[in-house]
Amino acid sequence: MEYVYAALLLHKLKQDITEDNVKNIIKAAGATPNDVQVKALVSALGEVNIDEALKAAPIATAPVAAPAGAPPEASGSQPKAEEEKKEEKKEEEALEGLSALFG
Repeated sequence: MEYVYAALLLHKLKQDITEDNVKNIIKAAGATPNDVQVKALVSALGEVNIDEALKAAPIATAPVAAPAGAPPEASGSQPKAEEEKKEEKKEEEALEGLSALFG
């Protein structure tokens, strides 16, 4: 996961995503980079348009709390079950999007 974060950081800073740059970020974070993982990441991202991948990725949002004094939900547990199913589907779609980055 730290390798993906390093690549995203480099992309955000408009730096080239090279093996040396990724290794330097991993080292700066206090970890020892794995050469095979770095090489695989850089190779996989070579053909990916990161901006497009980020735009296509679903964004998780935190649930919004009801205002103080708002009446409790009268519809029971049915909407919560539907919300949970939607959240699970969003998480599955997010994982599928991430797998596309790595071939």
